[in-house]
Amino acid sequence: GLIIAVIISNEVTTVEEKAPSYTTFKAFAHFGGGLACGLSGLAAGMAIGIVGETLTQASAAQPKLFVGMVLILIFAEALGLYGLIVGLILAAKASS
Repeated sequence: GLIIAVIISNEVTTVEEKAPSYTTFKAFAHFGGGLACGLSGLAAGMAIGIVGETLTQASAAQPKLFVGMVLILIFAEALGLYGLIVGLILAAKASS
């Protein structure tokens, strides 16, 4: 989220020669990129929290489930990474 915020904040400009250089397209692209990154990070965090809680309870009862649950945690983290990639793509489209 912080990476997307820094990239977007560098693109926001002020009014130049009595005409806004920050167009509506750029604004919506930046909004969509931030929203995609934020919501996917939220979903990944919720998934990691749920799986992490279940992992601790299940590994206490049956230790051989640990590897499978760690794989599920990795897939949940990939969800947040995909959101970051979508946000970067949208921010790049807005600047071109």
